[in-house]
This record gives sequence, structure tokens and C-alpha cells, in this order.
Amino acid sequence: MKEIFEWERFLMNELPFKFLAEVVVRSTIMFVFLLIALRVTGKRGVRQLSVFETVIIIALGSAAGDPMFYEDVGIIPALVVFTTIIVLYRFVTWLTGKNAWFEKLIEGKTVCLVHEGRFSISAFKKETLAQDEFFSELRIKSIEHLGQVRSAYLEPSGEVSVYFYRDEDVKYGLPLLPDLYHTKSKKIFKDGLHACAFCGNVEELPAGTAVCPVCKREEWVAAIKTLRLS
Repeated sequence: MKEIFEWERFLMNELPFKFLAEVVVRSTIMFVFLLIALRVTGKRGVRQLSVFETVIIIALGSAAGDPMFYEDVGIIPALVVFTTIIVLYRFVTWLTGKNAWFEKLIEGKTVCLVHEGRFSISAFKKETLAQDEFFSELRIKSIEHLGQVRSAYLEPSGEVSVYFYRDEDVKYGLPLLPDLYHTKSKKIFKDGLHACAFCGNVEELPAGTAVCPVCKREEWVAAIKTLRLS
């Protein structure tokens, strides 16, 4: 029967001190694995925190939590994990400040998702952000249609930054309100300005059917033009 405060078990769990070298290697491997895994999941998965910051939180939380709850986890190996993570943190922080390529690799880069009131299709395909989710982000900022948006960027933190047209420059655009957007159809019922439901390109179209010259899709929504509410 084990007793509390058995110091050999409490500190090292009866492991040899040379095991600490393995702890350093294990910590480094898991640190790199977490960094890669979270980087692959995309910006939105770690919104408001950088991928690197999230890795630090997970790694330190795990290192702190295990010796708190499990008697077979020694304090000294946990402290070695802490030290290893802090050293890796300082090293990666230093390297990102010295090397632009490494900084982009770790933190990601800002991506333009909307340009001149139209989706940047090539950039959108590279991100994990769904169209509905992006529409929701814009609606939260009181945006009714893409004609109000000069440009929008997905930041490395996962936040969406939006720059607006001046009131006198607002143009017709793809409606973002669900009740209007979901009227999209391959059939155009009357002549007028219509926005491609996929890329937001606006065209003057006659009744009938049409193919978007930008993305080659065939669904259209009647374009609207309203000023943004401040």
C-alpha cells in the first residue's frame, strides 16, 4: 500500500534521473506536433489566439495538470517539461523575430477574402472558412451586401478585418441577408443588376439564364445597393 509523501515517488516516481533526458525529447516532439496540428486546422480553429500561443497554453496546461492529479507522474519530470516548453517558446519567439519566412510559417499570413466588393476565389479556396460563416462575420459588422465592402482580410488570429467604401462610392453587391441570399436561382426572372451567388460578381443581365464570366457558376441573386448603418 502506497503512502502519501513518499518523496522518491513524489519527485521522480521511482524513475532514474537519466529519464529526464527522454522527457526533454518527448516534450520537444509533442511541442512540434501540436504546432503542426494546430497550424493545419486553420486560423478559425484558434480564433483570437495565434497558433503558437495556443500550443503554449495546451503544452503548459498538460504539463501542469498531470502531476496535480496522477500519483504516478513525478514533479521533477513535469518541471523539466515546463522548462523545455519555456525554452522552446523563447527560441521560437526569437526566431520569428529574426526570420520572416519562419514567422509566416508559424503565425500564417493575412489573406484578402474580398476585393472591390467581390470574393477573392483563389484565396477563399485555401482557407477553412466556410461561406456561411464568413457571411455571418460580415453581418455582425452590420454589412448587408458586398457592395459596401472595399476589402476584407482574414488575419492570422482568425479575425476578419473589413474596410468599407465611402457612402458615395457604395455600389450594387451580393446580398448577405439570408432571406435575400437564399432567393438565388439559375433562372433570372427579370432584367437588371444581378450578383453571382458564388463570387459576388455583379452583371447587368436580361431575363433567362447566364454564366458568371468570373467563376463560371450559374446561380444569381438580384443585387442590392444600400448604405451601411453606422
